[in-house]
Amino acid sequence: MDLDIQCEEMSASRWTELKSSMNTSKTVRLDDCNLSASHCKDIGSVLSSNQSLMELTLNNNELGDSGVELLCKGLMTPSSNLQKLWLQNCNLTDACCKHLRSVLSTKPTLIELHLGDNKLGTSGVKVLCEGLMDPNCKLQKLQLEYCELSPDNCDLLCSALRTKSSLKALNISNNKLGDAAVKVLCQGLMDPNCKLQSLHLENCRLTAASCGDLSAVLAMKPSLTDLSVGENKIGDAGVALLCQGLLNPNCKIEKLWLWECRVSPAGCKDLSRVLSTKESLTELSLIGNELRDPGMELLCQGLKDPKAKLQALWIRECGLTTACCKSISSVLGTNQTLRELHMGGNKIGDAGVEIIHEGLMNPNCNLQSLWLGNCSLSAACCGSLATILSSKPCLTELDLSNNSLEDEGVKKLCESLKHPNCKLQQLVLYDIYLSSEVDDELKVLEESKPGLKIVL
Repeated sequence: MDLDIQCEEMSASRWTELKSSMNTSKTVRLDDCNLSASHCKDIGSVLSSNQSLMELTLNNNELGDSGVELLCKGLMTPSSNLQKLWLQNCNLTDACCKHLRSVLSTKPTLIELHLGDNKLGTSGVKVLCEGLMDPNCKLQKLQLEYCELSPDNCDLLCSALRTKSSLKALNISNNKLGDAAVKVLCQGLMDPNCKLQSLHLENCRLTAASCGDLSAVLAMKPSLTDLSVGENKIGDAGVALLCQGLLNPNCKIEKLWLWECRVSPAGCKDLSRVLSTKESLTELSLIGNELRDPGMELLCQGLKDPKAKLQALWIRECGLTTACCKSISSVLGTNQTLRELHMGGNKIGDAGVEIIHEGLMNPNCNLQSLWLGNCSLSAACCGSLATILSSKPCLTELDLSNNSLEDEGVKKLCESLKHPNCKLQQLVLYDIYLSSEVDDELKVLEESKPGLKIVL
């Protein structure tokens, strides 16, 4: 049994009802429920009595350090078997970390700890690392995003990476670390004992200087399959260095996130080579980089290579126009592995959709999710989109938000949604002005097709 409650104010009677449910639940989620330290005493009691409770999520509640202390008392009892704990944005400080350290050092059952958006600071994270390095700790996933870490924390994190082979995922994004700190971190990542699979370093004040160290890790550690360095000013020089490691045969990267990294068409040349040779790579995000049409042309050359196995590509807000759509269409018509294409925020226009339509209709195209929000579209392209919907049952998600489709265009889409070949599960139409008549038609259509969700 699971208990999943979000954004609900807790009256005394409602809380009494939920306490009873928590005692028999395997998963409890109470996000944004205006909980405080007073509620934590009851939750701590549940933790100490419900041996089946495996996951507890309390994000966005004002629990405070005193609340976490009460939770930890429950977690420390022998009967508690909790495996996953989310305490994001709970108004925590370094004062709660000594209690969490005790849990980490005594409860090998705890394998995930999410503490993002709390002001733990340098001192708090140091205390957490002490618990992390305890032989009893078997933590696999640690999330410390927006926790006010400093470069001083990376020495202990490095030691933890060297000694804690159980740790598989580390997210320290949105902390002011810098290149020197990441260099220290990479020393731990290179240790034979380190088995990290996922590393997120978004918005950590990195430059191209860090990319040489990260490249060496990629070349040496086949265990690292998920790397995110988004929102760092690494530029084309940084991408070139990363690609050296990515192209190493030892590298088995699957997910690479380079959003808002100041990548230009020059960087796309290196990435194109990676796409055409690295069969393990299945997800690539380049959101918010000025790739422009020449850069997209280079990426498409790599994507058309038979060795390219990319499944999801994010190229939102990359300065693309109609000019690159022929190349994108060619990719859609030849690359059978691509399942998701996110290209909103590019001015491809109706002419671009008409060109992409040809690739989407190709029997080789197996695209499931297409995002075209804010692409300067009008009703003129909806005939082509309607044809795709009624002809490609593989397409299950379509986003057309913030386009001037109006009643005329949406009515065309409605007709295709009624077609038996259409298997669309989600149609997103945010910020599109529609008459009450068409709005009602969409609601009736949604009710008539149980598997379809229309987001307005």
